[in-house]
Amino acid sequence: MSLHFTALEFARRKNRLLAEMAERQLDGLLMFQQESMYWLTGYDTFGFCFFQSLWLGIDGRIALLTRSADLRQAQHTSLVEDIRVWRDSAHSTPQQQLRDMVADLAGPAPRIGVEYDSYGLTAANGRKLDAAFDGFATLDDASGLVDYLRAVKSEEEIFYVRKAGQLALDARQAAIDLIAPGVDEGEVLAAMQGAVFKGGGDYPGNEFIIGSARDALLCRYKSGRRHLDARDQITLEWAGAYRRYHAAMMETVLVGEPYDRHIDLFNAAKLALEACARHIVPGRTAGEVFTAHAEVMDGHGLAEHRLAACGYSLGAKFTPSWMDPPMFYEANPWVLEPGMVMFAHMILMDSASETAMCLGRTYLVTVNGNEPLTGAPLDLIVNSR
Repeated sequence: MSLHFTALEFARRKNRLLAEMAERQLDGLLMFQQESMYWLTGYDTFGFCFFQSLWLGIDGRIALLTRSADLRQAQHTSLVEDIRVWRDSAHSTPQQQLRDMVADLAGPAPRIGVEYDSYGLTAANGRKLDAAFDGFATLDDASGLVDYLRAVKSEEEIFYVRKAGQLALDARQAAIDLIAPGVDEGEVLAAMQGAVFKGGGDYPGNEFIIGSARDALLCRYKSGRRHLDARDQITLEWAGAYRRYHAAMMETVLVGEPYDRHIDLFNAAKLALEACARHIVPGRTAGEVFTAHAEVMDGHGLAEHRLAACGYSLGAKFTPSWMDPPMFYEANPWVLEPGMVMFAHMILMDSASETAMCLGRTYLVTVNGNEPLTGAPLDLIVNSR
């Protein structure tokens, strides 16, 4: 097996989850989030694009229902021993097979938690799941149950997060060294992702974000490449990923002489990020971090150019996104705790002048405050060569 954590670490996680299940009076939990499966057992795959589910009974028994393509994946990467396979065919009924598996393990009339809010459970499959379990079990929405446990990282996890942070810094330096007039965006992407791979890292949970000229105002990846002009702007958002754990960063790099608007936006973004960092401490809420961001931005007259969220938690994530809860948005009551890993991004997009300025760093919440995991200087980067 290729397990990234000790048996004791997995046992601790299992016991924490069982305690939460007992608190909710659940006889078992059906997990559809790949992140939950990885956290509990080490199971590492992108096979969640098909129907599969991991069962944890209140008695501690674990079983996985998956496709034949993922049988060896589970055997090689996880501690799951009870692996059951549903067969691909025009008349496959994996939901019924899942019911049969649960009936075998849980006994009659169980109360079962289900991760309905999951990329691994489509609406269509959710309906089939409900139909298959109708009359057999009571299904409760347990979405977020494992997310809350995953949000606070153990020492073993923090080791990997630190590695991810270094990979993010390596990728940043690779980009800065390369960005110049005439350089193709594809070369920048290749250098950044190459730095992560050379350092032993993984593909991230979503694509690196890159855009120059007017596309620097976008905060999503889009296909298509261009060469940088003699006077240009390029926005980058990326993450180092190590054993699936992420540490993200964000920068807008300028090529040639900055416009005055760039300098104005950068000064606001830097002040906002520093204000957020002062609030990314134990006892503060995610909503308070957002308020710190909004007060600085709005105080600079930038309310229409900022976003309605300014960051989120990071952890071991799978496609299509590296974002984890909680998110920094208005009035979010989630209280920050030591061991949480939080990414704060200051995104300013002035569409009228087609000017972008973004700045983002990842922090580990500690007992006494926070520790920057991607501790690059908060300087305006201008490459003129």
